[in-house]
Amino acid sequence: MGFFEKLGQSLKKTRDSIFGTIGNLVNAGEINDEMYDDLEEQLILADTGADVAMGLVQALQQRVRSQHLKTGEEALDALKSIIKERMAVDTPMDLSGKPAVILVIGVNGVGKTTSIAKLAHLYTGEGKSVLLAAGDTFRAAASEQLDIWAQRANVPIIKHKEGADPAAVIFDAVQAAASRGTDLVICDTAGRLHNKKNLMDELAKISRVVRKASPQASCETLLVLDAITGQNAIQQAQQFVEAAGATGVILTKLDGTAKGGAVISVKEKLGLPVRFVGVGEKMDDLMPFDSDAFVDALFLREV
Repeated sequence: MGFFEKLGQSLKKTRDSIFGTIGNLVNAGEINDEMYDDLEEQLILADTGADVAMGLVQALQQRVRSQHLKTGEEALDALKSIIKERMAVDTPMDLSGKPAVILVIGVNGVGKTTSIAKLAHLYTGEGKSVLLAAGDTFRAAASEQLDIWAQRANVPIIKHKEGADPAAVIFDAVQAAASRGTDLVICDTAGRLHNKKNLMDELAKISRVVRKASPQASCETLLVLDAITGQNAIQQAQQFVEAAGATGVILTKLDGTAKGGAVISVKEKLGLPVRFVGVGEKMDDLMPFDSDAFVDALFLREV
């Protein structure tokens, strides 16, 4: 199954419940105030958030006026363009370091561990050498779970005993990667938010040890969010973002929700690009995010 087909299949619940209706109402006839009101309601039901829905409709109204659009079909195309523009990823991830380091953060239960394994699988498939670091030393069995996934992804792992200093684990992993010539280190981190200061201090410490272990290292911090919880996840993530200096988002379980519209508001509300989306449980079901493909799949007309 190709990229677009897999993405389209994962968005079927959202498309069937909400966005198919949006396509129908915009295509139903003339552009009028009732259409805009219905469109805003459907966007809210898709869990884009009321403020984002309102902003999209206002942007559409402005484009309809400025481009003198007349038909519902033209309005739908304009809406798709607006969403693509707002979701576009402006810059690629920085994986230029030697090694490149990806810190993966997020609360427990969002699919953090499996996302790390899928990232490893994705990058090894691109020919990169990958090492995992079991930095979530506070949660019982977290290292063992990551070890199992490391075996499935066929990549090595650095881990310490439960309760060890997470920064020490990551220091050892980055240093090992530098000495071995490994391309990429993907690091698990503690999955609970003690409070904002503790989280900030812990992640600042980890960032320092990454540079200390290898001055040539680059570092990205990816926040994992559960698409099923939608706007609730985004609200909870705001404190994480402020404290952790996240550089991007992994959105998991997109195939399990009818409210995939939450993806649209991630960049606007968190100021972060969506870097990857999880569209299933298999190892190859984590895909780099493409805003054009996402919106096209969301509005896909099935025959």
